[in-house]
Amino acid sequence: MVASMRHWSTAAGVLEEVTSESRFRTTPLGRLLFRDDGLDPYMEDPSTSWLVHWNVSGNPVKTTWFWAFNHYPALSFERDMLVRAISRLASERNWSRASAATIRRDVSCFVRTYVPQPISCHAGYEDALESPLTELGLIKSVGRRDGFRFVRGPKPSLGCGVFVYAVTDFWNRHSPDVHTLSFEALAHEPGSPGRVFLLEENDLIDLLVSLEEFSNGIYRWSETAGLKQLIRFKELTYEDALNFVQRDYTLIRPEKLSYATC
Repeated sequence: MVASMRHWSTAAGVLEEVTSESRFRTTPLGRLLFRDDGLDPYMEDPSTSWLVHWNVSGNPVKTTWFWAFNHYPALSFERDMLVRAISRLASERNWSRASAATIRRDVSCFVRTYVPQPISCHAGYEDALESPLTELGLIKSVGRRDGFRFVRGPKPSLGCGVFVYAVTDFWNRHSPDVHTLSFEALAHEPGSPGRVFLLEENDLIDLLVSLEEFSNGIYRWSETAGLKQLIRFKELTYEDALNFVQRDYTLIRPEKLSYATC
């Protein structure tokens, strides 16, 4: 149980390994959210779930999660379809430890991360617990047995602060030295906000347009001469992005502010 908690906390970006000291420590994001006086110590706010989703499924370290959101070509799928696709990927890349049983368990865990499970009256307490990411509504069961569907479209509970965090993280990983990023990259590149948040193009544009006011002009959407792109007037660090994240929580609990807001 402890190893599992450590694994998922690292994947979610709230713990990091200090290899030189053979230990783990809480990240700035983890402290901001989960310390005793943090923004959301009991993970009750949807913004926290969106942040966890971004860090888990926008990062290629978690292969099944990243591949499903960023490379799978269809809206609907069955478990066996994902198992076969990940198995082909493992074979192509010579991943010797990726056995069929391991991949099947990984896909099952992926589905349970996002899809509420029917609970039997004989289920134990741990079996009845749901992943907080099921509340995001990103994947739904469909009528046929073992069928699922990615839910593309607007995400009303996705706040501008988390969106700025995601855009900044993607920009710094994708093209850190440029001052403009194309709409195509933001919408369709693997690991992009459009892909990871399952946004339709118009929904993504609406969020990008809103960034100028929210970021105090640091980001600005442009469609000059038919060229759709986001302009960045100042490079933002990880800590800068955290300053924007906390603004998603201020309307509910303003007393929790601990970083300078923009």
